[in-house]
Amino acid sequence: MNTSSTAPLGDDRARWQVPSFETLFWQGRQSEVSVIIPVINEGDRIRNLLSRMRDLNIASRADIILVDGGSTDGSLAEDFLREHGVRGLLLKTAPGKLSAQLRCAYAFALDQGYEHIVTIDGNDKDDPEAIPRFIDALKNGIDFVQASRFLAGGIAENTPKSRDFAIRFIHAPMLSLFSGFAWTDTTQGFRGYSRRMLLDPKLAIFRDVFMSYELLVYLSYRAPKLGYRCVELPTTRRYPKGEVPTKISAVRGNIGVLKMLLKACFGAYNA
Repeated sequence: MNTSSTAPLGDDRARWQVPSFETLFWQGRQSEVSVIIPVINEGDRIRNLLSRMRDLNIASRADIILVDGGSTDGSLAEDFLREHGVRGLLLKTAPGKLSAQLRCAYAFALDQGYEHIVTIDGNDKDDPEAIPRFIDALKNGIDFVQASRFLAGGIAENTPKSRDFAIRFIHAPMLSLFSGFAWTDTTQGFRGYSRRMLLDPKLAIFRDVFMSYELLVYLSYRAPKLGYRCVELPTTRRYPKGEVPTKISAVRGNIGVLKMLLKACFGAYNA
């Protein structure tokens, strides 16, 4: 695991639980903002996303870092990534799913000294044109930026009806009630975070309890309660017609997400 540090992180760093990972390539930090993209076997979806980001010149405003959960589809060839402005590729080698990947990437980014972190899924459902607005909000003092397809100006296209219902009438209302912030879209991972929030020992994101999707729901619950400045921004989220690109299974996965929601709302993940 890369443990080099370019900025003081305080005494709490020694207590972080970070899954083991390898730094497959790293070109160094150029910006104070990183865009972290978790991926695993995304195939043409991650390549399309990176092409769209290149067309938007995102690399001029932020350093793009991919964190791979163990892809075997050949979609992350280093030459392609470099040509598309990617500055680093991490490979998680420990067990765990999305939250474990994010802990690897966030630890790396904080160690490198980034002040702001934007995360966007690698499955090409989110429109990266919103990334500059996320960066502007973070630089203007917001600690937590959440993408929302349901705000005025947002677009939700081909969202599965069961997922749309669950977000609108279960997930977002519960997190709004228990966190004290009026969320509208709480399950997607297109988000932005401040360095000071991620480093807060009261939040304590670097714990092994966060292995699958727990970290996303926990942050939506805990950050507002700790007084961090949160905002939602309208974004576009398009599901392709036909098979839905998701790592959450229809029955068992959704039941698991509901259990995580209940645990978060009742403080089970609190540090």
